[in-house]
Amino acid sequence: MILHELIDYGTLRLIWWGLLGILLIGFAATDGFDMGVGLLLPFVAKTDVERRVAINTIGPVWEGNQVWFILGGGAIFAAWPPLYAVSFSGFYLAMFVVLAALILRPVAFKYRSKRIEARWRSSWDWALFVGGFVPALIFGVAVGNVLQGVPFRLDDTLRAFYEGSFFGLLNPFALLCGLMSVAMLAMHGAVWLTLKAGGVVGERARNFGTVAAVATIALFALGGLALANWVDGYALAAPIAADGPSNPLLKDVVHGDGAWFVNYANNPWMLIAPVVGFAGAAVTLIGLRARIRGLSIIASGLSIFGVISTVGLSMFPFILPSSIDPRSSLTVWDASSSHLTLFIMLVVTVIFLPLILAYTAWAYRIMWGKVEEEAIRDEAGHYY
Repeated sequence: MILHELIDYGTLRLIWWGLLGILLIGFAATDGFDMGVGLLLPFVAKTDVERRVAINTIGPVWEGNQVWFILGGGAIFAAWPPLYAVSFSGFYLAMFVVLAALILRPVAFKYRSKRIEARWRSSWDWALFVGGFVPALIFGVAVGNVLQGVPFRLDDTLRAFYEGSFFGLLNPFALLCGLMSVAMLAMHGAVWLTLKAGGVVGERARNFGTVAAVATIALFALGGLALANWVDGYALAAPIAADGPSNPLLKDVVHGDGAWFVNYANNPWMLIAPVVGFAGAAVTLIGLRARIRGLSIIASGLSIFGVISTVGLSMFPFILPSSIDPRSSLTVWDASSSHLTLFIMLVVTVIFLPLILAYTAWAYRIMWGKVEEEAIRDEAGHYY
């Protein structure tokens, strides 16, 4: 037996669908609080010292957190080539805006404190805000568009043709999802600040986090309501083989009301995901008001897990539906790399992902502790 045949093709596809979800959740839960701190910066910190307190809560870890973003992009490229081809080309301008915003963040971190002029530092502080707000918004907008279906089609040779526009992405439901994403990451960033920032910054973050938690619950509920009543979903017209060829055109897809809720009716256990999304945000709210910081950060992470899992489970087995040619929609069963490629990637992941997790845990442990204003004022320290 050839080694990669130890795990059948359909199981490998399912494993990599799950791993992609884990990488996206890891990115949202780690780099998410970096973005949350950035978008809250103008509101939780009023003086230069207060802003430096907020910035230094994420200063030691933000670079490492971006590993999840790189891993997610790499996984899409290697495990789901059609998904990479359609999404990264179709969403090209949106991706460019996100990358431009993300590029601002490291530059702002490195240059902000190089000069003492207030205008200089204020400009970089707003760059950090843009670097947090814009990606949070655009990622949510992207999810909203995926749920509605993306305007692409495949020809007989499986070449992808995208027929949408950048401004077409900014439709009402997608913007609702974008605001949901901003609220969720603002909540996560606020919880992080209450955990890591001393003094008035942590207290202000607690107040903003409370508002963000309420907004997260409300927008998540509103998004579900919109999805049930105004956004059509997609479903397979007939079952397809889990180990079939990677050719999306070999299936038939139907498009209609409530299709994204069929999985929950057929598999009630999946309701755990939206329940965790709502409950996590609610417990975060309670933890913030009761000043139970450890509970709040765990609950906020669980809320992110629940929200992202809700999207993935609602769409399964679809990973990128097509709004103009439903048959071209990409699913877990017909848009993956080869059996051998997925197996080799899984072996590499099993070896290196635990190492990444162990190193990340070690780094957080070494650099743990609150950031106090007194330490920031002490110019002998190495602070942003």
